Amino acid sequence: MSEMRSGQIAIVGRPNVGKSTLLNALVGEKLSIVSQRAQTTRHRIMGILTRPDAQYVFVDTPGFQTRHGNALNRVMNRGVRQALAAVDVVLFVVEAGRFDERDRAVRQLVPADRPLIIVVNKIDQLADKTQLLPYLARLSSVGEFAAIVPVSAQRGARLDALLGETRKHLPNDQLLFAEDELTDRSERFLAAEYIREKLFRLIGDELPYAATVEVERFVVDGALRRISAAILVDREGHKSIIIGKGGEVIKRIASEARLDMERMFDGRVFLEVFVKVRSGWADDERLLKTLGYE
Repeated sequence: MSEMRSGQIAIVGRPNVGKSTLLNALVGEKLSIVSQRAQTTRHRIMGILTRPDAQYVFVDTPGFQTRHGNALNRVMNRGVRQALAAVDVVLFVVEAGRFDERDRAVRQLVPADRPLIIVVNKIDQLADKTQLLPYLARLSSVGEFAAIVPVSAQRGARLDALLGETRKHLPNDQLLFAEDELTDRSERFLAAEYIREKLFRLIGDELPYAATVEVERFVVDGALRRISAAILVDREGHKSIIIGKGGEVIKRIASEARLDMERMFDGRVFLEVFVKVRSGWADDERLLKTLGYE
């Protein structure tokens, strides 16, 4: 039997390359929220996979921001840098067939002394499959990499190959977390994230960038969790978008988020969701800290 190995692995990349989908696929649980909208992930989230010969502690990071300059984006970028400084291995996720200045900007952030594995995601979406090998050859000329691994996080393809390459660079011989742990984040945090995911998925491009979720009450009553959460928006005019005609949109947000919570928490959830206007929240570093932004 192989000796046990363990370590922390950062998952980095520009926005919308599938980092959160990859984390969820590797761990086998929905820990990091996913939507078609860029910049969905705003927090560092650990996902823990324990196998007989290795414990992989994946650190999902926000997509590195090069455009917006508010406090929220500064905090997210700081989180990416901090994650990179603390991990043993870096998974640099790129989209099959694409590599541009945004990818190069992320590549520049990775410390030179960290093993760097390029994860070529979305190979199933490549229109011309004959272009994959020439694309991989171009990537290999970009710099020194420990490995280049094509995968489809959405379909779960070639994830074992990725784990195998990653394990080679894990340094520790003892577990970093208990075998049954899945994440370092609390249920309260996950509840807020599930609601925010439904915001992004159900409202889409109409949703203002300056929207987030604050859990105001989280009470465990036996197998029942009673949760009250506020959706924070920057302007009064944003409220009607989220509430919808006759309250239809916010009801659906709450209903779908509650189902996710009940699956993850393995118990019933009573969920109340409402909307609050809090102007300038995305530029208030003190408030961001209370909302879990690091």
